[in-house]
Amino acid sequence: MSIVQTIKSSPALKKFVHWCLIPKYQARPRLWVKWFINPFFHKKGKGSVICRRTRVDVLPFQPFSLGDFSTVEDFATINNGVGPVHIGNNSRVGIGNVIIGPVTVGNNVIFAQNIVMSGLNHVYTDVTLPIHLQPVTTATITIEDDCWIGANAVITAGVTIGKHSVIAGGAVVTKNIPPFSVAVGNPARVIKQYNPASGEWEKVS
Repeated sequence: MSIVQTIKSSPALKKFVHWCLIPKYQARPRLWVKWFINPFFHKKGKGSVICRRTRVDVLPFQPFSLGDFSTVEDFATINNGVGPVHIGNNSRVGIGNVIIGPVTVGNNVIFAQNIVMSGLNHVYTDVTLPIHLQPVTTATITIEDDCWIGANAVITAGVTIGKHSVIAGGAVVTKNIPPFSVAVGNPARVIKQYNPASGEWEKVS
């Protein structure tokens, strides 16, 4: 039996290991995890930058990777507690963004400010329990290559945004967006798509 299986099979051992990694009632890992454990498990690409005031809540038991020449700006939050976070090459995570895995971001993606992407949802159906004591569900958010996501957008669990699409500021994306589309509103709807036959971005009725 592997070390991981041994830990998972023992509730007491699992609780102790969790306490070693994260202080009780907190989401942020202990500093020794950040400095001495995570670098052996997570990949940070050539020329990539995580700014000093970023909140990096990443743990060794879930993957995290940041591609070459990508940047995570100040006051953003990256959390891989319940699912992996992968950010591709030449992508920029703007000021104040929140990324809660599972999330996969492609190459050459631009995130403006204060965007929220969460691949996690809380179960709330048992009214005898506080919501924070109930399970969570996860569904991967995928942002394909070359997208631009406007400020204050919200992208919900399980959504895929297709290649070279634009999400307008303030949009709430609850369904998949096809490649080469422009989406606006709450809930987000596609208002333009690129037509390769005409070579134009055309309105969607």
